[in-house]
Amino acid sequence: MTSAAAASRPVRVFHSPRYFADIGEHVMPMRKFALVRDAIERSGLPVRLVEPEPVSDEDLLRVHTPEYLRAIATGEPRALAESQKFPWSPALAEAVRFTNGGCVAATFAALEDGVAGNLASGFHHAHADHGEGFCTFNGLVVALERARAEGRIRRALVVDMDLHYGNGTASLLASRPWAFALSIYGNWYKQNRAYRDVEAERAPDTENSWSVPVPGGSGGAAYLELLARHLGPAIDRAAPDLILYQAGADPFREDPYSPLDLTHDDLRARDEVVFRAALERRIPIAWVLAGGYTPDVSRVVEVHLGTFVAAVRAREAMGAAGDRER
Repeated sequence: MTSAAAASRPVRVFHSPRYFADIGEHVMPMRKFALVRDAIERSGLPVRLVEPEPVSDEDLLRVHTPEYLRAIATGEPRALAESQKFPWSPALAEAVRFTNGGCVAATFAALEDGVAGNLASGFHHAHADHGEGFCTFNGLVVALERARAEGRIRRALVVDMDLHYGNGTASLLASRPWAFALSIYGNWYKQNRAYRDVEAERAPDTENSWSVPVPGGSGGAAYLELLARHLGPAIDRAAPDLILYQAGADPFREDPYSPLDLTHDDLRARDEVVFRAALERRIPIAWVLAGGYTPDVSRVVEVHLGTFVAAVRAREAMGAAGDRER
């Protein structure tokens, strides 16, 4: 497909009403998934909303233990079933199957179209045998393992711009030297607590997982400078066939957990940098939503809509550049 043809196609974005489970009043507003979908539909931008299939046991078992899958399916033992800090229910067990299925589907759509998205998180705090920080299954690594099992990729990079360090992803990649992660964060999630007034601790680097803490109080210029300094070298070092982008809303200045001074414009600029870096190198990129705890959920929706707008603009720019080259 030519770049112009790719730029003229609607961007596939995955969503299902089954992403939602009623967990009562909770700091993580599950209703935002549908609100983001509605905002995208109203935007007038080219989009094709697609409902994914639920993730399979086969896909999950490449990453997670059988005991953990049974706990999520049955609710027992309850402590393990609720290790991600959501109250367990059959509806929750179904919802996490669909949200992770969306991550898998967006990955394959990006491999075909260049860019695609999933209107749910990548769940970067989930470990092989338990959940953490509102993350049940690690959809990022589940999707990468599926793509690798089918021979679609050999190497991959996760670009994690959530407020919190992607500790679950780092733990899972320790045994996967073909996959890499760059985490640029303002808080290090420790023991399921976020520290608003404590300087971000630096997580240890490994051979394939790289940690970049953002100093407390940083504004857009400092944040974007850190991204520009580290993103290109990470892509060059990983040499990925695919990038998965965890586009966090929680670095936003109004988020109760954020020590950063980032506006909506700053976060849109961040998204544009990431998408352009991938598409200019002809690397497929799939994005997922993440974080966002601002009490006014419309402010969180605005961040996530900005990510979609940045994806569309970056793809259109690449199409225009391709036309000029011809």
